[in-house]
Amino acid sequence: MSTPRPLPPRVPPAERGALRIADRVVAKIAAQAAREALDTLPGAVPHATVTVHHDIARVRVSLELDYPSDLAAQCAAVREQVARRVQQCAAMAVPEVAIDIEHLHSAHTRPGAPAGRDRRLR
Repeated sequence: MSTPRPLPPRVPPAERGALRIADRVVAKIAAQAAREALDTLPGAVPHATVTVHHDIARVRVSLELDYPSDLAAQCAAVREQVARRVQQCAAMAVPEVAIDIEHLHSAHTRPGAPAGRDRRLR
């Protein structure tokens, strides 16, 4: 009869390994969160870039928005949603969400707008 081998000591979950979420994954989470915060224009997809250092993510989101509208309120909604979703999904603090408004679209510049004056806001 053989004697049972002693089991190795259990390692606590926090000491078993590490989880690293790639910057590009956090950027996709941020871009999706920006989409959720806005009623985006067809073809106007928010783009995000992220720099992660330890568990802190600094996010920059590029947007295309309708004009005239409350740009400050839309940017605030994006900042809030991006920070919340990155914290929920990636467990990272987001102290800063920078917003770049790349383009403003009016009824005259929106794709499929009726023919007439071609005005572009830049």
